[in-house]
Amino acid sequence: MDRYPAKYTDAHGSEDTSISNDGQMLRMTIRDVEFAATDFDSLEPSEDTDADQLRSFKLHHGELCSCRIECEMPIPIHDSGEDRTGTLAIDLQLGDPKPNGGLDREQLLVVLKYNERRVASSGKSGWFEDELIEIQNQLPNSVYMRACINCLYSDYSPYGHGLFGYMMCFRNLKEEYLKVTSKAEFWSVHDRYDRLVQETFLCPDFKRRLPDTGYRG
Repeated sequence: MDRYPAKYTDAHGSEDTSISNDGQMLRMTIRDVEFAATDFDSLEPSEDTDADQLRSFKLHHGELCSCRIECEMPIPIHDSGEDRTGTLAIDLQLGDPKPNGGLDREQLLVVLKYNERRVASSGKSGWFEDELIEIQNQLPNSVYMRACINCLYSDYSPYGHGLFGYMMCFRNLKEEYLKVTSKAEFWSVHDRYDRLVQETFLCPDFKRRLPDTGYRG
């Protein structure tokens, strides 16, 4: 279980809190209410939460919205032959509900801090996948995040995925997965992944990803 310092802000003010992460579920307590989900943008209160406790929050389809969530998450870094620990500063803004469904905005900005350096994503994509890849593309070739986003055996479903935590791990099919070179070939392994993992997770099977590998390239 990891725990990250966090700050929650909405129309009622700001509150320092923390986000716990067991590798699958994220949990955050605000004003004595615990919210939980597998993703940052789908945090829900438990079903037995008293309605009065929720009056100061805005929910959309039961999920927290109209707020800003900031946190700092440690991430392993390989820096020119040395393993270090960096930090991902995450800033997620969830907008107001739209009349026809969805939110009027959802903006994600990620900043990697390591070895007294700071590398920021553009905040344009709305996905951890693209924001982390943007950051990686700004780093020297000798520096990379040692996490599932950069792993040789991870991929995303062609059906799409959420903001965070929907990577398919193929460490159980290493040789077969590495033979995949196209979307058509990817279907042969698509449903046989080992587990779903978070982009920021690291396991002993990690190996740095090579260009043009698997479905996501």
